[in-house]
Amino acid sequence: DAQTQVNALAARLGELQAQATRLNALGERLTQMGKLEDGEFDFQETPGMGEGEPGPTQDIPVSAVNSDLQVLEQRFAASGKQLSVMESLLFDHQLEQNAVPSRMPIRNTYITSSFGGRADPFGRGVGNHKGMDFHARVGDPVLAVADGVVSFSGVKGGYGNVVEIDHGNGYKTLYAHNSRLTVREGGLVRAGQEVAKAGSTGRSTGAHVHFEVWQNGVVMNPRKFLGEGGNTPVGRLSRG
Repeated sequence: DAQTQVNALAARLGELQAQATRLNALGERLTQMGKLEDGEFDFQETPGMGEGEPGPTQDIPVSAVNSDLQVLEQRFAASGKQLSVMESLLFDHQLEQNAVPSRMPIRNTYITSSFGGRADPFGRGVGNHKGMDFHARVGDPVLAVADGVVSFSGVKGGYGNVVEIDHGNGYKTLYAHNSRLTVREGGLVRAGQEVAKAGSTGRSTGAHVHFEVWQNGVVMNPRKFLGEGGNTPVGRLSRG
């Protein structure tokens, strides 16, 4: 009878160990999704315990062990549900963040013309520049700054070859003067994915990337959406 009880306890202990392994894996995944610092949560380390002066002890009856295991199972189940809900919320938050413009549209570059009022590069007085221009060479990869769907891919007047991306949260971005477009209208794109090759098509004085950000139909200054790249030095050229 004693061995039968031990075998039953061992089986339940194995189930709890499997649940603990799953919860540890889920906790580590949440730590990565939440971008917590390394070492802030260590799911492999056994929590420390202690006491003062030891008191008298007695044997634990099997019924008490069974009762404790049942309580532990219930706690594991509740913790699993809570962590699963948290994982879902973090995932939704991550998707939302990935859809907000927050990256540079081209690598290893500098700003050649900022947003707002500026002298027209074709000598026609002062105009309002709706975007920001980045230095580029013909053929350099132009990159999506956030996840989204291509809402336009084609020629658009003075913009030349244009890609527009709808990010599904009120934000749209535009990439102009490209030499070649590498995505089609209706296609899904991810942040950092190539959408075009830089060029000088349309109303342009030389190869560059013209980049615009729109929020709910209102053009915005792209600088605040570029993360650390928003501090990129401004060059002297005004390209179009």
